[in-house]
Amino acid sequence: MTTAADFRRRELGAFLRAIREHVDPADFGVVTTGRRRTPGLRREEVAAASGVGLAWYTWLEQGRVQTSREVLEALARTLRMARDERRHLLALGGYVADDAAEDDGAVEWLRPMLDSWPLTPALVLNRRYDVLAGNAAYAAVWPEPALSGRPNLLLTLASSHRLEEMLVPEERFLYELFLRFRVRADRYPDDSGVMERLRELRPDLDHWWSCRAVREFGSWPVTVLSGGHRLRFTCSLLQPDDSTTVLVQAPADVETRRWVELRSSA
Repeated sequence: MTTAADFRRRELGAFLRAIREHVDPADFGVVTTGRRRTPGLRREEVAAASGVGLAWYTWLEQGRVQTSREVLEALARTLRMARDERRHLLALGGYVADDAAEDDGAVEWLRPMLDSWPLTPALVLNRRYDVLAGNAAYAAVWPEPALSGRPNLLLTLASSHRLEEMLVPEERFLYELFLRFRVRADRYPDDSGVMERLRELRPDLDHWWSCRAVREFGSWPVTVLSGGHRLRFTCSLLQPDDSTTVLVQAPADVETRRWVELRSSA
């Protein structure tokens, strides 16, 4: 009987073979003379460049063996895989792509979208809800978390007295985010970064965790007090992939839109 693990191993092997056969050997410094029987790189060329044995690599492409994250990372580097290809390779191997390079790649491809929302505060978060980037509208409305140093949004909301005074009611924003974070934490128990953030949050938010409430989709309202103004936003979380979240805060009335526009252009 074919198991899910068997299926993933076969898919991983087929994926490696497809990538290997579609690369140009000249791009990898391989000098070719005459016609090669194998399109792209040969197995022995990939194995040697990745520091693994030819027999082991052959078995990997045949879906006969499971391998470590380190080997998959080496193969991804050897084959110069793009971000999405590397993430797919790791997922087929049963690993979560959660390193700094992954975060940087998310910011790079989402930055144009953030900057196209001049009146809508928005943040890019990773799976741990660390703040990776934000736009000018966010900086105009929110004093923290800062857009540098990659602070954690949940930890900041749970500990900031300034934000506590700005938010009406102060717990709603944090609670809605926590419900969605709980979904991620339950689905990725092997992600050490997620579990580390959870341990940091648990002392203050244990009552929320114990009730096991979750929410994955849907928007919620938030009111922010700033400079004597009551700003109203509708918040939503977008998930362009399984490791990245975009927090969008759309102005809910004309007064809020005008205020954000004035502050963003100041």
